[in-house]
Amino acid sequence: MTGPPVYIAAAGIISPLGRGMPATAQALRANTTAIAPLEAFPLLQGEPLPVGQVRDLGADPVLPRTHLLAREAARMAMREAKEPPEAIILGCTTGGILTTERLLRDKVADPQTYRYHGLASVAEDIAGLTGCRGPALTIATACSSSAVAITLAIAMLRRGGLKRILVGGVDSLSRLTYFGFHSLQLVDRQGCRPLDATRQGMSVAEGAAMLLLTTLRPDRPLGVVLGAGLSCDAYHPTAPHPQGRGAVKVMQAALADAGLPAAAIDYINLHGTGTPDNDLAEARAVTALFPQPPPLSSIKGATGHSLAAAGAIEAVAAILTLRHGFVPGTVGCRQPDPALGLMPQLTPIDRPVRTVLSNSFGFGGNNGSVVIGREDAGVAAAGPTVTAPLAVHGCACLTGAGPTRETMALLAEGRPVAGMMTAEAIAGHLPPRLVRRAKRLTRLALALAVAAHADNGGQDNPAAVFMGTGWGALTETCDFLDRLETSAEQFPSPTDFISSVHNGAAGQVAIHFGATAANVTASGGDYSFEQALLAADSLLEASGQSALLLGVDEGHDPLSPLLDPSVAAGNSLADGGGALFVNRDPVQAHALIRLAFYQQDEGDATVDQLVQALAGPDHDCAAVLVGIPAAETARGRRQLACFIDRCDRQLPVCEYRPLLGQFASASAVATALATICLGRGILPGAVVGGSDIPLGPGSRIVVLGTGRFLTAIECIRP
Repeated sequence: MTGPPVYIAAAGIISPLGRGMPATAQALRANTTAIAPLEAFPLLQGEPLPVGQVRDLGADPVLPRTHLLAREAARMAMREAKEPPEAIILGCTTGGILTTERLLRDKVADPQTYRYHGLASVAEDIAGLTGCRGPALTIATACSSSAVAITLAIAMLRRGGLKRILVGGVDSLSRLTYFGFHSLQLVDRQGCRPLDATRQGMSVAEGAAMLLLTTLRPDRPLGVVLGAGLSCDAYHPTAPHPQGRGAVKVMQAALADAGLPAAAIDYINLHGTGTPDNDLAEARAVTALFPQPPPLSSIKGATGHSLAAAGAIEAVAAILTLRHGFVPGTVGCRQPDPALGLMPQLTPIDRPVRTVLSNSFGFGGNNGSVVIGREDAGVAAAGPTVTAPLAVHGCACLTGAGPTRETMALLAEGRPVAGMMTAEAIAGHLPPRLVRRAKRLTRLALALAVAAHADNGGQDNPAAVFMGTGWGALTETCDFLDRLETSAEQFPSPTDFISSVHNGAAGQVAIHFGATAANVTASGGDYSFEQALLAADSLLEASGQSALLLGVDEGHDPLSPLLDPSVAAGNSLADGGGALFVNRDPVQAHALIRLAFYQQDEGDATVDQLVQALAGPDHDCAAVLVGIPAAETARGRRQLACFIDRCDRQLPVCEYRPLLGQFASASAVATALATICLGRGILPGAVVGGSDIPLGPGSRIVVLGTGRFLTAIECIRP
C-alpha cells in the first residue's frame, strides 16, 4: 500500500433492512429477509415479483426516489462532520429514471420536469446538501459502481491533494431495472437464494450507503480501507467469465493493494447474487485464490441486489462485522450447492473479524473488490503517491462531419462540424460482427476506440478503458421503455436492457481489445470526459499499462431535447466524441494531458483559483478552447470574461461548442483537437480567428469547461 492510511470517519445507510447502522446490524444478526412483493409502483398486470424495497421513504413533488435515498444516507454520514467533504464520488445507475418513466408515460413535454433525470444530478444534489465545492463525480459501472467509486476515492486521497471524500452508492427501484432483469430470466420468484442448490436468480432492490473517508485520523474511526482493486472480464456483456478469471484478478489486486496475503482475510462478503452463473463463477474464483477459504456469505438474500448501491451497502456491513465481531449468514440458502465447492455461513456467528474482503461484480464484466479492516490490521503509512502525467500516443475524434481527417480539415478552415453521422457511416470501417447488434452509442465508442488504437500503430492493445458519457445509451433506453409501454409490460426487450447501462459501450470496447484491467465509466453531464480523465489519471498504473480514454454521447430525438438543457434551448441535435490512447511514457507522445482544475463555480474567486492552478514558471499557453453549454450561456460568458481579465496577456480563444455542437462530451473532441494540433506543431489560425500559431516543446493548449463547474484540461507538447 502506498500513500497515507484512509480512515472511515463515518457512514450512513438506508436499505430494505432499515435505516442506520444499528438497525442494519440488528437485522443482519436476526438473519431474516426484507425481500417482499413490489409496492413502489403499480403494474399493469401479473403478480408483483419479490424485491428489496425501502419502506416509508415518503415522496417529494420534485426530487426522484434515488435522490431521496442518497440524501438520507449522506445526512447520516455527515451528521457529526465539522467540515464539508472536498469531493463527492457516487456510484449510480438509475438516476431519476423512475420519475422519467412516469413523465414519458404521461407525455410530459416540459424539459424542466426532467432536470433530475441524469445520473450526475444525484451527486450534484449531495454536493449542495453537504456544502462540497469540489468535484461531484458519478461512476456508472452497473452493479460494481460503488465499489469502483470507493477505489477511486482512496486513489485520490492517497495522492495527497484531498483529505475528505464522501463516497458511496445509490439506486432506486424502477421499471427499467425491474422488467429488465426479469426479461433476462435472472429473477427468482421465490426471492434471492444465494449459493443454494435450487437458486434461480436475484431480487432487484434499492438503497443507499455513504462513507466519509479521510486521511486525517478521526477520534474514533469506524475502520480503514486497506486496499481495493479493479478488473474487467472482457468476456461478455452480461455473463461472467465461467472460470471467474476477472474475479480472481480483482481479488488479487485488492489484496496486493492492501499488502495482505489471502490468509490474512477473516471474512469474505461475496457478491452472491443468487444467479446460477454468477455464483458459480465467483465460487471458482474464491477457491482458486483461497485453498482454505475463511468464513464467507452473501447478504443479498436479506437485502436484495441494490445494483450500484450494493458495494457501498456491503462496505457498511463489513464495518459492522469488524465493530461487532460477527459474520452475517446467507439468508435464503438452505442447501448449499455442492458444485460450488464452498460452504457459506448459513446463520450469523460471533467471532473476531479484523479484515473483510468485499466483492462487487457488474454487467460488462466490471469487477471491484475492497479490503476493509480494523485500524490495527496492518496499516502502513507512506508518502503520497506521485505519478507521471498521462501521455497521448494515439488520438481520434468523430463529429457530424465524419471521423478525424474530415473533422480536422473543416476545423482548420474554421468551419462548423456539428451534426450527426448516420449509424451506417459510423460503422463503415468496423468489422460487421463488431456492430451487428450495436446501436448508436456503442457504435460511436467502438469507432473512436478503434481509430485511436490505429493512430498508435495498432500494436499495443489497451489494458484499461475509461469512458465519459453524459447521457448514456439513449436509443436503447427509449426503445426499452417504448416496447414496455406498447406491449402493456408483457414483452420487454432483453437486448435493449443489456445495452441501456451507461457502461455498456465501454464494456464492448474492452471485449474487442481484451482489456482486463480497470474499466470505468463516468457520467457527469457536461463534465463526463473530465471525470473520465480524472479517473484514468488516478487509477492507471505508473508503468506497463496503456488505456483508452473516451468521451462520447449520442444525440436522440425525442430524449435529448427533454434531458439535455443545452439541446432543449433550441439547438440542433449533434453528437460524437473523442478518444485518446494513453499511458505514462512521454517518449514520442503527441502530448501530455492533465486535469488541472475542477471546482464548483462560486463566482470570481473560483476563476482566481483556476488562473492560479494554470500558472507556473514554464507556462506557455498558446490558446484556450472554451466550452460554454448553451444552457449556461450567461454564466459561461461571465466566467470566460473574468478568466481573460485575470490573465497576464491576451490569449487566442476559441468557443468550440458552436463549431462542434451542443452535446455533453464535446470537450473530448476539443481535447482531441488540441492533442492533434500539438502533435503536428501548429494550431490553425482559423480555429481561433487569427494567424496560425506554431507550437513548440512546452506549448500548452487549455480546454476550459464552464457552467456549474469550472474545469481545465491542460494539453502540453513534450
